[in-house]
Amino acid sequence: MEKLQFSSGNKSLDRVLGGIRPGDNCVWQVDDIANYHYLVNAFVGQAVAEGKKVIYFRFGQHPPMVSTEEPVDVYKFRPEDGFENFLSNILDTVDHYGVGACYVFDSLSDLAVDWNSDRMLGCFFLLVCPHLFTLSTVAYFVLLRNHHGPLALDVIHGTAQIVAEVYASKKHLYVQPIRVKDRYSSTMYMLHICRDDVFTPETRSYVVSKILGEAEQPWLDFNIDRPGIWTNIFITAKRLSEYLKRNGDGVPPPDVDEEQLRHKLIKMIISHEESVFELSCRYFSLNDLLDIAKRMIGTGLIGGKSVGMLLAHAIITKDAPGKWNEKLESNDSFFIGSDIFYTYIIQNDCWRGLRQTKKSNGDFSQAEGIKQKILQGSFARDIEEKFKDILNYFGQSPIIVRSSSMLEDAYGNAFSGKYESYFCVNQGPPEERFDKLIMAIKKVYASTMNLDALAYRHHRGLLQKEERMAILIQRVSGNFHKSSYFPQIAGVGYSFNPFVWNKKIDPEQGVLRLVFGLGTRAVDQTGDDHARIIAVNQPRLRPETNPEQIVKYSQRIVDILDVRENQWKSVSFREIGAREKIPAFELFATMERALLERARNMKMHNIFPWVLAFDGLLEKTAFVKDMGEILQTLERAYRHPVDIEFTANFANESDYRINIVQCRPFHGVGDKRQLPAPEIIGSENIILKTTNHLLGQSKAEQIDRIIYVVPEAYSDMSTQDKYAIARLIGEVTNTPAEKKINHLLIGPGRWGTAMPELGVPVTFNEIKNVAVLCELVTMHENLSPDISLGTHFFNDLVEMQIMYMAMNLRGPENVLNLVLLNNAVNLLTTFFPKARNYKKAIKVLDANALRRGFLCRIHADTLKHQGMVFLQPVENLEGK
Repeated sequence: MEKLQFSSGNKSLDRVLGGIRPGDNCVWQVDDIANYHYLVNAFVGQAVAEGKKVIYFRFGQHPPMVSTEEPVDVYKFRPEDGFENFLSNILDTVDHYGVGACYVFDSLSDLAVDWNSDRMLGCFFLLVCPHLFTLSTVAYFVLLRNHHGPLALDVIHGTAQIVAEVYASKKHLYVQPIRVKDRYSSTMYMLHICRDDVFTPETRSYVVSKILGEAEQPWLDFNIDRPGIWTNIFITAKRLSEYLKRNGDGVPPPDVDEEQLRHKLIKMIISHEESVFELSCRYFSLNDLLDIAKRMIGTGLIGGKSVGMLLAHAIITKDAPGKWNEKLESNDSFFIGSDIFYTYIIQNDCWRGLRQTKKSNGDFSQAEGIKQKILQGSFARDIEEKFKDILNYFGQSPIIVRSSSMLEDAYGNAFSGKYESYFCVNQGPPEERFDKLIMAIKKVYASTMNLDALAYRHHRGLLQKEERMAILIQRVSGNFHKSSYFPQIAGVGYSFNPFVWNKKIDPEQGVLRLVFGLGTRAVDQTGDDHARIIAVNQPRLRPETNPEQIVKYSQRIVDILDVRENQWKSVSFREIGAREKIPAFELFATMERALLERARNMKMHNIFPWVLAFDGLLEKTAFVKDMGEILQTLERAYRHPVDIEFTANFANESDYRINIVQCRPFHGVGDKRQLPAPEIIGSENIILKTTNHLLGQSKAEQIDRIIYVVPEAYSDMSTQDKYAIARLIGEVTNTPAEKKINHLLIGPGRWGTAMPELGVPVTFNEIKNVAVLCELVTMHENLSPDISLGTHFFNDLVEMQIMYMAMNLRGPENVLNLVLLNNAVNLLTTFFPKARNYKKAIKVLDANALRRGFLCRIHADTLKHQGMVFLQPVENLEGK
């Protein structure tokens, strides 16, 4: 017998679905029945052309889906005559036509109306669908989106071979498969756009988020998901919203206090904290709050990171809606409520351990055990089903699972990098993608037990405060390329610029730290790689002083999501630039003609002469101007400097979308006035002096302890010993007596780096009691003193009011008094007798015993960008 072959009537759609197979029951979920008509026409036309028998079951209240001009057998049955009678008529007809027929059904949603039951609709499908499958037929069904609950959808989705969402914009039709049984491709579950009857994957995140974000989604069914008080309040809010929309005058009914209800919702899902509550009251409307609730899994608060992101969008769009609605990428994130975390902790027997940790007064020895319990725990089945709904929505778009705790990103506490975020590249079969999503959520929950996070809370007096972890699940902003996914640019922005390297720079106008690719490159310490620092009011002004330095201090490594290997990766810009076709490439990369010329003279081939200078972006687009406006708008609303994280994706120099993925108050800006100049200090009394490389809050105070890591000795150490030096520093600065005094750390390369060959790998917990950090640019010639600006490490320094200084010993304006440091008494073994093997590499010095009758002081003015640590006679300090 000849093998049966079928088609949707559209070859490109066949490729999307991995082919139409005998036995396929295809369910199309639409907002408008007219969109089903397009798919039916193609299917019926192809089947008729191939000589197949086509049967149309006509029972709906909508216009006919199949033209009477087609040679199709039409059967009109009446669902109102009863379930049993209708079902029997359908099955008898199917039996009559036997193997290999093609079927088109009217809207199943009309059946639920006639029978007044989703349950009976599910029963109907459960009986008809397997019968059609056994006869190797192909059948088309349609459901109206948001018209049915789990009693129908769970059965239909679990029984049909193909289920796909169908969306429409003014110009195009879109299809996104959410179930395709026994078939898989690397693009199958992406949103596909139909242009000129050809379906292709839509690769741009800002298009996908706009199409899906504007479509009504079935996430909110208060009667099923949230019983009790939560249900009643949101049902009231929803009814009020519908009443106001119907009446059009904005006046609520006399028995409902709209403001009181809105404030109640803010406290339920946004925040109880006074400053955030006040800001939310100003910018979140009733409909905004309902839209947030529709995208929540579980109850509780959505957490600080989610709130900051949503507030930023609300503030910007309400400030100038006509402009920003077109320039901002749509937000279609989901929020796992903080109550889910608490439930998970209790159900997996972790709560008592958490309680003991809160009462431990800094003893976090149980933390690792609790973390392992969290990672090995399990979610309730109904919650897992919600997670599957989220994956169906995103398809194969990469997503990021981000921490959003109750205390995070709040006024006074940034928690920069303390909790984890995890990329899900989201490629592979649905089961594999689901497992990775679940593990990412567990890892974020487990990060509440990270030692740095616990130390941060303890240091800031937050250990006893309630800290529940909500989670933000975001579509990764970017674009699919041949084998990778990433945004063209990403970065960090501050509305106040703490790094003023030139007098032309106005710190009040802000600063951007810009990278090509994923923003992880902007917020993490990246060894000897570099970001582009842009002063908003002087974007063309660079810290680098000549063309050689511009090339030397340009970004060379790009963070991407590798869709073939299904993982986050760092690759060279040369590799990604040569391999991928990147839109608007010359906005970000500049051809280095001198390099090209040298290569030609040396008869070298396959040269990649492009440098990530972002010159085209600054010269040809309004991007920096837009970012400056955004920063100042947010600062005015917050009444406080802010720090943001962002991405941007470009089609060309005038067509781009900005996505604000995080916003929070920028802590530690403090007093911006200049410090009075110190008295004239003799060169013999200067310990160190640097210019143009200071970050943080200006300070003039006494230094009690100097910890000096000797560059030459440190560079010669093994990796293990370098880690041991970092641990030693933490032990010294965290002893009870040392916590009360001011420390200056001086060392080679990057403090806080993850790569010991590039600096000292201290953690937040090890430096939290330090007053000043000084980096010596000696370990690697490509280290740039501005590299920490915008990173989580920098935010820690600013928030903890730690002064950051950097100095290149080759610079004539910089001074490091090695005679004083090398001849002073090393107290290391006084603290730790067993550390004698490290005496040559680390010196612990009493700063006020370097010279009899002198005390050690720091004078660091970040506005003048001058910093000095010096000795001053005691008598000169009397009365100060």
